Amino acid sequence: QVQLVESGGGLAQPGGSLRLSCAASGFSFSTFSMTWVRQTPGKGLEWVADINRDGRNTYYTDSVKGRFTISRDNVNSIVYLQMNNLRPEDTAVYYCAPPGATPTGQGTQVTVSS
Repeated sequence: QVQLVESGGGLAQPGGSLRLSCAASGFSFSTFSMTWVRQTPGKGLEWVADINRDGRNTYYTDSVKGRFTISRDNVNSIVYLQMNNLRPEDTAVYYCAPPGATPTGQGTQVTVSS
């Protein structure tokens, strides 16, 4: 059974940082690319970042380039999202999933506010 457990969200001030984690189980993690997406009230899912299977290639939506870093630990089946220089518009529930898959975890809330 595929399980994705996101954590690390919280309240941050503009300009602050948070590190999100997503622990995966129930599938062969190292053979899948992974994605972080986010959702805000009234909006659909927005793609944030991708990382390929071995972690060598990463991709970001324009609004987070230079501020967010996606990485992975294939030994422990975890994907991370380091978020720096946070902005109020980054406020959302963040989910991880293989690319194209509907997120199945509970997500982690990120709120950026002074």
